[in-house]
Amino acid sequence: MDESLPVVVIGAGPQGLAAAAHLLERGLEPIVVEAGQQAAAAVREWGHVRLFSKWDELVDPAAARLLSGSGWSAPTTGFPRGIQWVEQYLQPLADALGDRVRTSVRVVGVSRRGRDRIVDADRADLPFTVHLLEADGAESRIQARAVLDASGNWMQPNPAGADGLPAMGERAAAEAITYRVPDAAAVRALAGKHIVVVGSGHSAMTAVNELARLVRTQGGTRVTWLLRRGGAGAAFGGGAADELPERGALGTRAAEAVRVGLVELVTGFRIERIERDGEQAVVVAEDGRRVDSVDRLVVLTGFRPDLSFLSEVRLDLDPTLQAPRRLAAEVDPNIHSCGSVQATGALDLAQPEPDFYLLGTKSYGRAPTFLAMTGYEQVRSVVAMLAGDRAGAERVELALPETGVCGGSGLYGVEGAAGSCCTPSPALLQIGLRPVGAR
Repeated sequence: MDESLPVVVIGAGPQGLAAAAHLLERGLEPIVVEAGQQAAAAVREWGHVRLFSKWDELVDPAAARLLSGSGWSAPTTGFPRGIQWVEQYLQPLADALGDRVRTSVRVVGVSRRGRDRIVDADRADLPFTVHLLEADGAESRIQARAVLDASGNWMQPNPAGADGLPAMGERAAAEAITYRVPDAAAVRALAGKHIVVVGSGHSAMTAVNELARLVRTQGGTRVTWLLRRGGAGAAFGGGAADELPERGALGTRAAEAVRVGLVELVTGFRIERIERDGEQAVVVAEDGRRVDSVDRLVVLTGFRPDLSFLSEVRLDLDPTLQAPRRLAAEVDPNIHSCGSVQATGALDLAQPEPDFYLLGTKSYGRAPTFLAMTGYEQVRSVVAMLAGDRAGAERVELALPETGVCGGSGLYGVEGAAGSCCTPSPALLQIGLRPVGAR
């Protein structure tokens, strides 16, 4: 292997840019390729959303060291919105990396030079070939000594259908559906409408809280929140028990919106089809229940990784989560019930293809609740391994905060189901349930 070749980093998001900073600090040359027109393109799209992590949890240490040479100082107080994260940290980091960051370039394939995935001969001794598609349609290739895929999953939202595929009629109803948290302008445009939120994660709670404010101030506005699980259970998060207070407060506010009647919560609702009724939609569950007169669906059911351009790379992924197999048991919501996970590093992320790693949100596959600090620890460990510092790679330098949530999500259909390692969820999380259509 030619050690002078660069390390290609796919994605100029938080973990991709941090990876470049770590590589430079270790004397390795990075090339970061980003499909968007600007660095941190995905974060910019949800720039209106406030993070529940503090500034010191959002800045990678190696990136801070790189930036400090230009007179940059890290923000220290408050919980930024996505756009503030971009403007005060991510874009300055991209600027500091200079022409090592290439935007408007999409990776369309990764392989070994002259070897498809079935060929063993000399495989580990050959460089990677990263196939690129420029914005103007031009094709190019980069040879690399290693590839770090930090491309995230933002462009792969899960559909509304309960079986993981689009519900019948979902495509035809596309004009009435968004798969993103509405920004302020979009929320204002929904005044007087009936909005249905689908999903149970932090994005769904964020949308519910914003829409609840609209209900409070704009008469005639109605919000229905659909959960697939049979009971509210841990849907509102860990509240005061969450070691990230703002994350806990997010769920507490959503629970209060339900309790006071600003939001109608419907559980055990697994969407089978979406029908059009003139300008409105009707959402129909597998058990026949219906939510009528829907003006807008906000589908926030998570994301999934794009593996399409990795067909020639040898991967060992968990069959359930599509995450690295060694990592999956730590983050699987079906079995992980104690509210916290361990930090993961190079050994957890290693693939049968030497020197290829999935990092950041993509490393979690379909699992939720990824934190920026998780990705920064992954990056530190993986780059240490690439630099030959195995001891540094194996060292764990991060303890993740507990969520305060008890109970995995494997028993979606059972109300009040909880995991085996915790006490039952607080009673607050069981309030305000109503049948479909109740006012």
